[in-house]
Amino acid sequence: MLDKLTEKVSDALRFVAGKSAITEKNIDDAVDAIKMALLEADVNLRVVRRFVNSTVEEAKGEKVLRAVDPGQQFVKIVHDKLVSFLGGAKQDLQLKGPDTVSVVLMLGLQGSGKTTSSAKLALRLKKEGRKPLLVACDLVRPAAAEQLAVLGDQIGVPVYREEGAADSAKVYRNAALWAGRNLIDTLIVDTTGRLQIDEPMMEELSRLREAARPDELLLVADSMTGQSAVDIAKTFDEKIGLTGVILTKFDSDTRGGAALSLKTVTGKPLKFVGTGEKPEDFELFHPDRAAGRILGMGDVVSLVEKAQEVIDQKEALELRRKMEKENFTLEDWLAQLRSVKKMGSLKSMLDMIPGMAGQVSEDDIDKAEMKQQEAILSSMTRRERANHLIIGPSRRGRIARGSGTSVAEVGRLLKRFEKMRTMMKKMAKMGKNPQGMQNMLGQMGGRFGR
Repeated sequence: MLDKLTEKVSDALRFVAGKSAITEKNIDDAVDAIKMALLEADVNLRVVRRFVNSTVEEAKGEKVLRAVDPGQQFVKIVHDKLVSFLGGAKQDLQLKGPDTVSVVLMLGLQGSGKTTSSAKLALRLKKEGRKPLLVACDLVRPAAAEQLAVLGDQIGVPVYREEGAADSAKVYRNAALWAGRNLIDTLIVDTTGRLQIDEPMMEELSRLREAARPDELLLVADSMTGQSAVDIAKTFDEKIGLTGVILTKFDSDTRGGAALSLKTVTGKPLKFVGTGEKPEDFELFHPDRAAGRILGMGDVVSLVEKAQEVIDQKEALELRRKMEKENFTLEDWLAQLRSVKKMGSLKSMLDMIPGMAGQVSEDDIDKAEMKQQEAILSSMTRRERANHLIIGPSRRGRIARGSGTSVAEVGRLLKRFEKMRTMMKKMAKMGKNPQGMQNMLGQMGGRFGR
């Protein structure tokens, strides 16, 4: 995610970061490098100029050049400018209370991920305690209503659709009546999309907007299209009016041009980003966290939040107790493997760790090995996972056959498990000694980097 931009900007900051004294030339060199990084990231030219001018003006002031730690002061200026250009404070949905129906219109071209994002948003609101209804008002794309129905069934959210309907405004009105009878508090409306912006689509969306009087009009755009996404947002805002933008495929966007240009060019905030194919891969956009990731500072807060979603606090405390007493079992290892999978891709998690962003590619992560480990563990009985010492030659042979691996690979997994238990016990004890834990993590990080 934003790997190329992170790498280039991090390199640029090395001109000044950590220096006890900097000159105007140091600043010019760093800013020029950042400017090239932003242009290569497909950031809007007007946005780049504004960013460069405001950064240079502030960085060359007395506050920086005469600061005790001018290098760090410059990095802070760049960080704050990035936060500002990304939108400032996070922008959540502005919905009414649960006793009144709120309406969200989902807008966008075909192929942008509008239908999938509608379902992802519905799941998010459901988790927050709301009662959403998905409304199929895309009457142009074949099977759009069917796709929405399948997604709604997956996440346990009802879907209103009408077979053979031709008037999206009428479908919406009927859906609103159904919602009133079924205690629904949020309507998420999947609207018509076409391959390109045209008058018939805009006219239909205008009629639907008048019928729905929505609280939110969210454009769904593909972040991989860069400036095209920004241009589409600008046109939709002029024709229909927007309250915010959702960028899909954000996990695959190595450049970041759309995210950095949207707020300045359109004046509309980036509210959510799609970070994967699963219904849960949908995040509220935090400008400050995104800026930290671009500067290589990581995003530990988001990483912790992801972990909290899939790891129960009682289970975490029990796991620590087991680690301290060296009672960690193969059953626990299997549970942890499955928890990590729920959190998303390993690469996206590593990118949230300070100093790791862009350091590891998808090719560096052996997904096949993780699948193999899960297969071996799943082929064991509960008794074997509870006590690995009983796994002798005959059991290893059975486990190998059941997992499609070899006896040698089963043996390697068991040896790795023994080493892991020892390391975990040390780390659990060092958790009570922050300096010791920091030293160990530093050594581990050094080995990982090599």
